[in-house]
Amino acid sequence: MAAATLSPATGESSDSRPDTIEKVVHINRCAKVVKGGRRFSFSALVVAGDQQGKVGWGFGKANEVADAIKKATEASRKNMNRVHLDEATIPHEVLGEHGGGCILLKPAGPGTGIIAGGGARAVLEAAGVKDVIGKSLGSSNHANVVKATLAALGALRPKDEILRARGKEIKEKKAL
Repeated sequence: MAAATLSPATGESSDSRPDTIEKVVHINRCAKVVKGGRRFSFSALVVAGDQQGKVGWGFGKANEVADAIKKATEASRKNMNRVHLDEATIPHEVLGEHGGGCILLKPAGPGTGIIAGGGARAVLEAAGVKDVIGKSLGSSNHANVVKATLAALGALRPKDEILRARGKEIKEKKAL
């Protein structure tokens, strides 16, 4: 497998698989103090998705930034899950929590775009959601926001499943 190279401007990869995109959400530098000075290591949080309902996250650590991103990218591709989308938006309002991170996602009309910040925006773009409103509540920790967004997307159910559970009939859309 060829190594993914990331564009410095957007943080997106130009991998050999054009159907999957990776977004670097956060890079952290850690310092270990040793006898000769400080030794630095890096960790990276990456989100990957096919923009058609599959999305995952990965975390990688290494002594170099590129190696940390590569490890995180591989982990994110192994950790991909399918989410239910309603055309370009989500079927219903949902709240996702993980640790101290909490995110509220609401469906939006066509042309609204993704109104969300940081890790939540990266997850929604990678999943292929085009119109959604998101508000991050609680902790702003990048990893917890990404995991909370994925938990929210995982809690989505299709509209027909919700209507069946309520004992309602599905009405066909009328053509104008």
